[in-house]
Amino acid sequence: MSRREEYEQKAEAMLQPIVDANGFELVDVEYVKEAGTWYLRGYIDKTGGITVNDCETVSRAFSDRLDEEDFIEDSYIMEISSPGLDRPLKKEKDFARSIGKLVEIRTYRPVEKQKEFCGTLTAYDNNSVIIDEDGKERSFDRKEIALIRLAVEF
Repeated sequence: MSRREEYEQKAEAMLQPIVDANGFELVDVEYVKEAGTWYLRGYIDKTGGITVNDCETVSRAFSDRLDEEDFIEDSYIMEISSPGLDRPLKKEKDFARSIGKLVEIRTYRPVEKQKEFCGTLTAYDNNSVIIDEDGKERSFDRKEIALIRLAVEF
């Protein structure tokens, strides 16, 4: 297990009870380096959407726990936020919740000379994702997918 994965797992274990106590859903935790700075991010959600005050409540409690545990060696910035309208689908619950919804898929390599697809998520399992793209069923191997997220319709 990498250091990044270890940090994400420990942070998730610390954050989950805080999120649960407030009646929210913990969508994801990530520890990433961007432009030379490490970020520990927690993404939370609830029915009707997350507010800035919700993020602040969780952020304050989580910050206190992080200070107590102090398990991350690097300096980092901690953020708590909404996953956004175009949230990536990562966990089984994300896929289950998104059946029948419009999703965007980006593949690592071109499939029939394209790397971006958009369609209604109709099925998934551990190995594949199936979408309906304008009446045409398309199946993707999960290993081929660089990103799958909810499509934003305006």
